[in-house]
Amino acid sequence: MILRRRLAVAVSPQARASYLALYSISRRDFSSSRPKPSAYNRSEFRSDFSGKGFTSFYEPDQPTRGPLGNTSNVGVGHITPKVLRQHLDQFVVDQDRAKVVLSVAVHEHYLRIQELERQKQEQDRLEAQAQRRASASRHPVEDEYPGQPETAALWKHHTDRDPSSYNEAPASSPIEHESLLDTSAHQLQIEKSNVLILGPTGVGKTLMCKTLAKTLGFPISMSDCTTFTQAGYIGDDVESCIARLFSAANYDIEATEHGIIVLDEIDKIAGTKLSYGKDVGGEGVQQALLKIIEGTTVQVQAKPERSASRPGGASGSGSQPPGPGGGKGEVYNIRTDNILFICTGAFSNLHKIVLDRKSMGSMGFGASIRTSNAHAAADGVMLTGAEAETFKKDSPFFVPPEIEAPNPFGIRQRKREDRVNVLDHVQPADLQKFGMIPELIGRIPTVCAVSALDEEALVRVLTEPKDSLIRQEEHKSFLRSIELRFTSGALHEIARKASKMGTGARGLRHVVDQLLLQAKYETPGSSVKHILVTQEVALLKRAPLYFQRGQSAAFQAAHAEEEEQWEEGLRSKEDTSTGAGVSSFEEYRKVGAVGF
Repeated sequence: MILRRRLAVAVSPQARASYLALYSISRRDFSSSRPKPSAYNRSEFRSDFSGKGFTSFYEPDQPTRGPLGNTSNVGVGHITPKVLRQHLDQFVVDQDRAKVVLSVAVHEHYLRIQELERQKQEQDRLEAQAQRRASASRHPVEDEYPGQPETAALWKHHTDRDPSSYNEAPASSPIEHESLLDTSAHQLQIEKSNVLILGPTGVGKTLMCKTLAKTLGFPISMSDCTTFTQAGYIGDDVESCIARLFSAANYDIEATEHGIIVLDEIDKIAGTKLSYGKDVGGEGVQQALLKIIEGTTVQVQAKPERSASRPGGASGSGSQPPGPGGGKGEVYNIRTDNILFICTGAFSNLHKIVLDRKSMGSMGFGASIRTSNAHAAADGVMLTGAEAETFKKDSPFFVPPEIEAPNPFGIRQRKREDRVNVLDHVQPADLQKFGMIPELIGRIPTVCAVSALDEEALVRVLTEPKDSLIRQEEHKSFLRSIELRFTSGALHEIARKASKMGTGARGLRHVVDQLLLQAKYETPGSSVKHILVTQEVALLKRAPLYFQRGQSAAFQAAHAEEEEQWEEGLRSKEDTSTGAGVSSFEEYRKVGAVGF
């Protein structure tokens, strides 16, 4: 540093300038003589997927090139059929096929809405690009004066014509006609697939739809078809289901046109033959639903909710969504082309039509006699034994074979009896005989059946779902600072009583309320801290067991004793079933060695 400073003092400014000029010239010549590496020849910039180099420029208007050129622009969403199925398993017991059908239908609706939004964005981009191109060739006078009329372009479309023939009307060229028939710019239109779920009452049809309504991000509404009538008669018009969806979407038209409508109890609008009068709630309602399900424009008049104003000056609009802008009677046009419809119904006695078509009547020696009560109707939907094997041969869908679990210790296991749902074999002709018009059946292509719940399934309904009845009763007792507990024997006895009612899972609440009515009346405010419901209590042989404060150990001991007795009873039943048909001790030993 000291040397450089001394040289700077000794050298004159002219010499220093000439030295710097010579140094810059020599450095430029040296750098230009070296070969420059190309961006496409450097190995560090090569793509791992191909032998060609790639550029860092991104062109949004051009299609994606490279190894990801043929992939979907939408991507993989967070909602998948398996995720929806797993969510439904937490609230609904059994009904595996119905869960799969609903999950796939909702997922395809979700993908369809995404594709429609992508096509709309692509169309908006092309229109904006056309407007930019049109604005680039405009006359400068038109840009300066907005009110100036558009300048006529004489040579815009007819550059090869003679100027003397401008007064003549131009003849239509065949190219213009061909452009009208050109389908090269046509985009694929994905049609919706509506769903029909049929089966006995109280098995989870409405619950599955309500569970999906709490899960999905787009609006969903439920409408009861029992109140629908033809236009002009007392009752609700079919357009009211669109109005309910419009209200559920917070009066958003775009969200409403992409929502889901659940039509519950659709079997109640089946056509019936009346000896007098007109069927205003049957076939006429089906005719009115045709255009709405297929796709049309519905005029919806936005009205405030009935619970918004209550007598006495109380207002319930605090929790209601804000109403639409404008007046109370403002009318909105809503398209139903992209609304998914899910129809549910019990369709009582429909299984008899299927059995008649399959030539399995109730006449002849050894034939099962059909009855008209609700419990027998629910049991008649499910077939077992030889009849189930006959129906399995012509199943309308693939049934995977059951894989036996490994049993290395030879433990005897009870084999569950095969059950076949008759409603799985429903054909459009069966629904037409029931009273549904063929036009409506054709607009609902996906048909799925739910099965009746047996005693074991009802026990699972009591305990497994997150909002199960036992959990609700235990939580209500916890709010009273009381611990409530049911034994396994009591749960099975409750399920047995509910299965005889023929109302499915809805009968469970009736049985439980009858058992706990007296306890709910006596225990609040008393010194009782524990309540135990045993099998004898469920059989109405005694009152529920009460335990006072400080008797927690006795409560636990009584519950453990009841569980031991129940398990002992199960083991004795298994031993009895194992020894059935055995006449000697040697045969009993052989059966036990085999593991049956």
